[in-house]
Amino acid sequence: MTGMIEKNTRKNPDVLQTEGMIIKGVGGFYYVECGDRVYECRARGALRGGGAGRARITPLAGDRCVISVHPDGLASVDSILERRNFLLRPPLANLDVLFIVVSLRDPPPNALTVDRFISLAEHKGIEPVIVITKLDLAEDSGFGEIYRKAGFTVIDADYTSEGREFLGAIRGVMKDKICAFAGNTGAGKSTLLNALCPGLDRETGETSKKLGRGRHTTRETELFSLDSGGKIADTPGFSSFDGEFAEFVYKDELADTFREFADFSPLCRFTGCSHTCEKGCEVLAAVSRGEISRSRHDSYVTLYNEVKDIKEWEKKRAAKLR
Repeated sequence: MTGMIEKNTRKNPDVLQTEGMIIKGVGGFYYVECGDRVYECRARGALRGGGAGRARITPLAGDRCVISVHPDGLASVDSILERRNFLLRPPLANLDVLFIVVSLRDPPPNALTVDRFISLAEHKGIEPVIVITKLDLAEDSGFGEIYRKAGFTVIDADYTSEGREFLGAIRGVMKDKICAFAGNTGAGKSTLLNALCPGLDRETGETSKKLGRGRHTTRETELFSLDSGGKIADTPGFSSFDGEFAEFVYKDELADTFREFADFSPLCRFTGCSHTCEKGCEVLAAVSRGEISRSRHDSYVTLYNEVKDIKEWEKKRAAKLR
C-alpha cells in the first residue's frame, strides 16, 4: 500500500521500502509522494520498469514506484511499477482524463486540433473530456453538439453562471483521477486551472502580455493534489504536436480512436477498409446520412493521410524516441 513502509531484511534491515507516486522530476531528482510525506529521491543507475521485458525506463510524473529510504535520510527510486499509459510531451504517466479546452472565439475552435487530441487520448486509454470556454464572447453554433453526439462528455465553462456550477462538474470528473488539460494557446486553460487549483498561479494570456512575457517558461510537469480528490498535472506547453517528438496513431489503429465509427466499420464491404474513399464503406455512408459528423470524418481523413505512408523503419525510429 502507498505510504506503508516495510523493512528490507534481505540486504539492509535499516533501509525502509515503500511505494509511492512521482509528482515531479527536476535536475535528476524525483519527488515521490508516499501517503502524507514527499521524499526527494535519486533514481538508481540501472532503473528498470515493471512491464514486459523490464527495459530501462525514465521516471515520469504520475509513475507508481518503489523507493528505498536510508538511515541518513537519502532516498532512491528503485523501480517503476507497470504503467497504464504514458505521453512523450508532456512527459506524464498513468493519465486517467484529458480535458481538451476549446474556446468559441479568440481563438475560434479548431476541429482538427481537438480531434487530434481525442485520437491520441483514445489510443492511450485516456478519457477525453471537452471543455468549451468563452461562451460570453460567441454563441455555440453546434460545435459542442458534434462531440456530445459522438459520445463524449462536453462541459460548458460559463463563468457568468451563478456559483460556477461547471467547476463542480469538472471536479466530479477529476475525483481520484490523474488529469491534464490541453488546448490551443489562448483557449482559457490557465484561467480554468487557476479556478480549479488557485495554488498553480498560472499566468493567463492577458497577464502574460501585460508583463511582456511569452509562453510559460517552466518545463517540468508537476502533479498537484486537489482538495476534492484527484491530481491535476501542471503541463506547460501542452498545446500542440510538433516535430519528431509528436506522437502519432498509425493508420491500422486510427479508426479505433474515432468511437462513432465502431457501429459502422464492421459493415464495410471490404476487410481493411480505410474509410476514406472506398465504395461500399459504411462509415462514409453514415457520414452522408448525417450519423457521423462530417467535420469529425474530415479530421480522420487528414490524420490518416499524415500517417498512411509511414514506413516500418520510421516506426522503429519513433519507438526509440519513446
